[in-house]
Amino acid sequence: MADIQAAAGQPARRKRSRYNRSEVGVALLLVAPFVVVYGLLFVWPTLQMIWLSFHKAPLIGAGEWIGLDNYFRLFGDRLFGVAFWNTAYFVLLSVIPSTLLGLAIALGVNRLKGWAQSLVLACFFIPYILPVSVVYRIWGWMFDSQFGILQYPISWLTGGNISVFRTLPLFMPSVAFITIWWLVGFNVLLFVAGLRNISSEIYEAAQLDGATRWQQFRRITWPLIWPVTVLVLTIQLILQFKIFDQIYLFGQGGRTDATMGMVQLIFRNAFQKNQGGYGATVAVVLFAIIVIFSVLQYQLLRARGEK
Repeated sequence: MADIQAAAGQPARRKRSRYNRSEVGVALLLVAPFVVVYGLLFVWPTLQMIWLSFHKAPLIGAGEWIGLDNYFRLFGDRLFGVAFWNTAYFVLLSVIPSTLLGLAIALGVNRLKGWAQSLVLACFFIPYILPVSVVYRIWGWMFDSQFGILQYPISWLTGGNISVFRTLPLFMPSVAFITIWWLVGFNVLLFVAGLRNISSEIYEAAQLDGATRWQQFRRITWPLIWPVTVLVLTIQLILQFKIFDQIYLFGQGGRTDATMGMVQLIFRNAFQKNQGGYGATVAVVLFAIIVIFSVLQYQLLRARGEK
């Protein structure tokens, strides 16, 4: 009887000893560097930004507490409305198309084998490692209204050369197109990694059952690649809400107010006008928008994938 009680109590003792003080101490010691760096580089600056948004202050230095006045001013600012809608329009033009295009390219790349697959994947990924200044120069030359190579099809369609980045209706679609070309390689890489995790035996069994390629994609590939799709959409949403470099570079010399994004509005107020408090207010609103949209999108897409 005593042996049975001892045997019954043995798992309980083992369970209690799973989290002893020494293991917890080691875990905390290993996690501490990340927590400290994360707190210093993200949490503390975020709190400082929120605190600064309640002040009328320069970017560096003390300021005057004004409460919510910056927020009241912000939502009455016409330029903020322009910047918000430009950013939302750019997100709409770039996020979903870049995700779908990345998936389509990845499906094609995944069908290749050996060096051919590596070569094609590298060709799509190379633009992603280019700095934005190089991307600006490449497409600036190609769209140049006098000698740009893309002016040949443009003049054939419109009857004459067009300064694409000085034509307001064409500005955002053109920048979105360039951004997709620039960043789609990263999406392709993520999708290829996800496709490689799908066992070939599943497709072989589907082929034996007479499933077509479309049925295989709809019933096998799409459900199994859905978590990667959610990840790509979330990453792209965060990146494109923070659009700055492309709009700033391609909009030089044009109607910059009409093409301004939210990060560009932060840059103008905080760094050019030295209105740190108002710039921080715009940054807080943008941060809140990104968090809300990212969480909602992730939860909705995950819920759809679980059905």
